[in-house]
Amino acid sequence: MDTKQVGDKLVELCKQGKNLEAVDTLYSPDIVSVEAMAMDPMPAEMRGIDAIRGKNQWWFDNHEIHSASAVGPMTNHDKFAVLFDYDVTSNAPGPMQGQRMKMQEVGLYTVKDGKIVREEFYYDSSGM
Repeated sequence: MDTKQVGDKLVELCKQGKNLEAVDTLYSPDIVSVEAMAMDPMPAEMRGIDAIRGKNQWWFDNHEIHSASAVGPMTNHDKFAVLFDYDVTSNAPGPMQGQRMKMQEVGLYTVKDGKIVREEFYYDSSGM
């Protein structure tokens, strides 16, 4: 698959709530994931498919998702971006537990040999 096809498939799966299937089918075993900041218990940068699968599972296990949307992909050579909107309530222990939040983030993905090899997330962290 080329970059646009990978992006289209990622957006399609995310819209269906199949984010873990996207990780399993579209990500390289050597994926690097970079968040804008570390959030307990996750470091800002994680490497390897098992770590990324675990990060995604943690998200679903610790948030009640009221709505989620994905817009894109917007492509540029070997990269594509997706705009995500979430309305969630955190169930994770800590100061955000029970808090309903609306969040928007941009995911920037790099594709090599038909697989996502890097993802970076950008969001407004002023309210966090």
